[in-house]
Amino acid sequence: MDKKIENLGILDGKILIFGGVYSNLQALEKLKHISEELNIAPENCICTGDIIGYCAQPEETIQLFKLWGARSIVGNVEIQLRDNETDCGCDFREGSRCDGFSQLWYPFAQSKLTQNSLDFIATLPDHITFSLGGNINTVVHGSYNNVSEFIFKSTPWSLKETSFNDTKSDVIIAGHCGLPFKDEQNKKQWINPGVIGMPANDGEPHVWYAVLEEINGKMIASHYTMNYNHQLTSQLMKNGLLPEEYARTIVTGIWDNTEILPAVESGLQGFGIRI
Repeated sequence: MDKKIENLGILDGKILIFGGVYSNLQALEKLKHISEELNIAPENCICTGDIIGYCAQPEETIQLFKLWGARSIVGNVEIQLRDNETDCGCDFREGSRCDGFSQLWYPFAQSKLTQNSLDFIATLPDHITFSLGGNINTVVHGSYNNVSEFIFKSTPWSLKETSFNDTKSDVIIAGHCGLPFKDEQNKKQWINPGVIGMPANDGEPHVWYAVLEEINGKMIASHYTMNYNHQLTSQLMKNGLLPEEYARTIVTGIWDNTEILPAVESGLQGFGIRI
């Protein structure tokens, strides 16, 4: 299938980038408020996908996202929901804890979404491109050629390089892995803003996003943490249908397991994050 790519052209002003809302309505409400405080227009707010996920309010989250008018690409979850598939497509190892948890939260989300929300999901592009500060930026979920590929800071540059080569981009803005980072080599930059729907395994309940802006003709990416009403999010997840382990992570900031993480990132669990 041909990729659906939305080209936004040259953008002005600050750009808010974020990933993985994961059906976390409280986090989305807070980020929308932050964008308004920063005077960032909705069309300059860009999500790396997985608007839907582990938390308790998938329908409300989609409807607020629509109301806000922010942009998003499809994550693997949106693709699976759009195509009425029976699993989340996260590429978890079969039989793993993450795989078992997905057999709870994915059908829950699927059961809650209205046709209106599914119609919205069907409009989302595979990728977004735009220019800022002379850089060509491409927004992907996992990598350009694999929506479910986990790319971390420690991932070899040779694997990242394929996405740059295939898109002719200076900057790749990616999601999926759940951890914020920047990696720069050969005048190319891979940026993951982090996700707002779950903590980043750093031992804090806060979540991560990033802002791009042009300063003296150069594009600068700055990461930020965000506090929100995580206690309410966690409480709503304790509905007997969603994994209680994820409800606990919302509060503790520690993932239930590190199955998807490379050794470097796994070893940093609970130690905080330095970008």
